[in-house]
Amino acid sequence: MLNNWVVIPTCLPLVLRRCHTCGASERFRANGKFRVNANHKLLDAWLLVLCTGCGDTAKLTVFERTNVRSVRPELLDRMHANDPGLAAELLRDPVVQRRNRIALDWDGAWRLDTGGSDHLDREVADVSVRFAARIPVRPVRLIADGFGLPRAEVERLIEEGKLVSAVRLSGRLSGDFTFTLKR
Repeated sequence: MLNNWVVIPTCLPLVLRRCHTCGASERFRANGKFRVNANHKLLDAWLLVLCTGCGDTAKLTVFERTNVRSVRPELLDRMHANDPGLAAELLRDPVVQRRNRIALDWDGAWRLDTGGSDHLDREVADVSVRFAARIPVRPVRLIADGFGLPRAEVERLIEEGKLVSAVRLSGRLSGDFTFTLKR
């Protein structure tokens, strides 16, 4: 029987970027607020983030000097409404990350939903892991959390061939995968 696990974001991740004001902090918290500026027929839009050290506001560019007609009206409405869902989408957008030279810190911003504990006592467990968002997580950590095992035990099971998957279980993954655990 196939068990379905889901990695779900619980909040917005921290933005990793050096603070130009205090210089000591490298983490910013997104609160879902936007700033939109119009200059005749051109629009600029930023996602506002707050330094966790000094509280100063920094702007992450969403778009610059863009013609008003090329911006979807529903996107503009969501920005004016400070939609936190849009902030989450934009933070995960690789184009926005590259343009602003930022990375995301997902520590403590996600949880694993295993759908219950009925899989813990089975001899063979087939598990499909789905990501609700592109969250880079170590599969060893997910498996350890899902089965209530220490990470060293999970790594031992991989070495013994009792934990198999079509993907490499070392490193980080942010895409869906499946694995089989034989006890």
